[in-house]
Amino acid sequence: MRAPPQPAAHAPAQSSVSAGNCGLLLIRLTFGLLMAGHGCQKLFGIFGGEGLAATGRGFAGLGYHPGVVYAAIGGGSEFLGGLGLALGLFTPLASAALIGVMINAMVTVTAAHGLWETEGGVEFNVCIAVVALAIAAIGPGRLALDRPFRWGQGGWPEAAFALCVGGISAAIVLSL
Repeated sequence: MRAPPQPAAHAPAQSSVSAGNCGLLLIRLTFGLLMAGHGCQKLFGIFGGEGLAATGRGFAGLGYHPGVVYAAIGGGSEFLGGLGLALGLFTPLASAALIGVMINAMVTVTAAHGLWETEGGVEFNVCIAVVALAIAAIGPGRLALDRPFRWGQGGWPEAAFALCVGGISAAIVLSL
């Protein structure tokens, strides 16, 4: 007869926050805050941005009329979507906002220049959209405000929501 195993005297304590959750938080904070800052450039003219009036003129030059309204929508989507991802709050909706803006950027500005950013192409926009979609699919992780809610777990429905809402909103804006 074998004796029951004895617990190790110095067994490592199990961490409630994994390296994966910390890594996901790092991605969300970096990505989300940079996107929020990008929105601030358009909306408020900070961080080296031109502000709403000048950004609106740029949007009007791309065919968005009235330009200032579309600049506010684009900047607001980047700002609120970025903050949402950084905080892990309403994650699928935050992802959808960024995906929609990136689809518009690709269609109106960067697609004509090919793939690579060095030529003004879609590379950067694709990366932003894919990261936003991946966060919706994975979920924001344990260190997020969405944690208590069903959509805070990520999954296929959350990813589909982000992609569909982002795509539909982009299609609406492009058709106006």
